[in-house]
Amino acid sequence: MHKFTVLIVEDEKSICDFTSRTLISHGYRVSCASTGSEALSLASSLCPDIILLDLGLPDLDGMEIIQKIRTWSGVPIIVVSARTQEEDKVRALDAGADDYLTKPFGISELLARIRTSLRHSNKVNSGNGLPPHPYRAKGLEIDFFKRNITIKGEAIHLTPIEYKIVAFLAQNSGKVMTYSAVMNNVWGPYAESDNKILRVNMANIRRKLEKNPAQPVYIFTEVGVGYRMADDEENL
Repeated sequence: MHKFTVLIVEDEKSICDFTSRTLISHGYRVSCASTGSEALSLASSLCPDIILLDLGLPDLDGMEIIQKIRTWSGVPIIVVSARTQEEDKVRALDAGADDYLTKPFGISELLARIRTSLRHSNKVNSGNGLPPHPYRAKGLEIDFFKRNITIKGEAIHLTPIEYKIVAFLAQNSGKVMTYSAVMNNVWGPYAESDNKILRVNMANIRRKLEKNPAQPVYIFTEVGVGYRMADDEENL
């Protein structure tokens, strides 16, 4: 099971710690940022599934962070702020936030908002919803709803980044996806200009998936272009 990753952007340590502990206890993977610049860096390197954003940060205004992230990512952003004016809510939503929760907030409500945003994100990111069936090819199965991967029934443990790469290729199985397409989908335009980080992750993925990484049967390299995932047997 690949846990959803939440990035909490909050400069008040007590609030950040409390929210983090609560989310971890409910099965989420959590990272925290206390400044806007740290938030932008983690948003691109961590590729979180959802961001909880406080607007009042010491270096950047939250509105600016939303606008910057929206230039390259559709990751759900829930604003969690003490600003209660309707004007602030409208500005945040117009800037690209998905939801707005005012402090103080109840944990049950926060968890419900997160679940709703993640469901909406999954539908948006995959067009008409997540693929209606798992990806299957040569004993490999990917369940996009449960976010788990098995080969002949045996669980394969990938890091969150590795899972995002494999899931993206599987959802486009049979098509050659360029290096830049994969990197933009996973890391956004803030990624390094070369594809070294992608190649390192792909080497790790192949060690976990392929019986012989030098002769892959699941993910093929189109030299100088990108990668192609074996056809989904459902589409053959």
